Amino acid sequence: MTTSSPRRLVIAALGALAASVMGLAFAAEPASPKPTPGAAREINWDDLVPKDWDPMKEIGATDPGQLKDGDPRAAALMKKMQAAFDNAPVNPAMDGAQVKIPGYIVPLEQKKAGEITEFLLVPYFGACIHTPPPPANQILHVHPAKAAKFRSMDAVWVVGTLKAARSNSGMGVAGYRMEAQSVTAYTAPASAK
Repeated sequence: MTTSSPRRLVIAALGALAASVMGLAFAAEPASPKPTPGAAREINWDDLVPKDWDPMKEIGATDPGQLKDGDPRAAALMKKMQAAFDNAPVNPAMDGAQVKIPGYIVPLEQKKAGEITEFLLVPYFGACIHTPPPPANQILHVHPAKAAKFRSMDAVWVVGTLKAARSNSGMGVAGYRMEAQSVTAYTAPASAK
């Protein structure tokens, strides 16, 4: 699962910037395949971001490369970045859309048998667990119709209806909620093989 969108790269770069300020690193997020007629519309993570949103505008022009470990300006920059990410706007055109999107599972609620009954879907491995959370418009709070038999950070496809609804799970602020009809193991689309 890879990405090539310049917009997605900017958002991923901001995540990397946040991770570097905190001394962390992460891999690229998954990209979604092209739409399939007759099924839920397959989307990519860029579709969730309003076209006019500029995260750099919120953060300012501080050059983190000039900051040293322990510099109070680094902590201030991280706090400013996280506030901008937590308040990231959602794409109103996606509210109510029936979609299929790939991502990684961050469990929130599990049954005793380990089946996941509530989770965050995130665009890259380690998000919300080993790195600062991505922007709210890059986190889905998912409620599957049937408990999902997956583990933390498993790559999956999720199909369901998106709702623009902000929630804070403690693992990150989600800008969207999804009542998932299905959660299936990720397999690369034929066009990406």
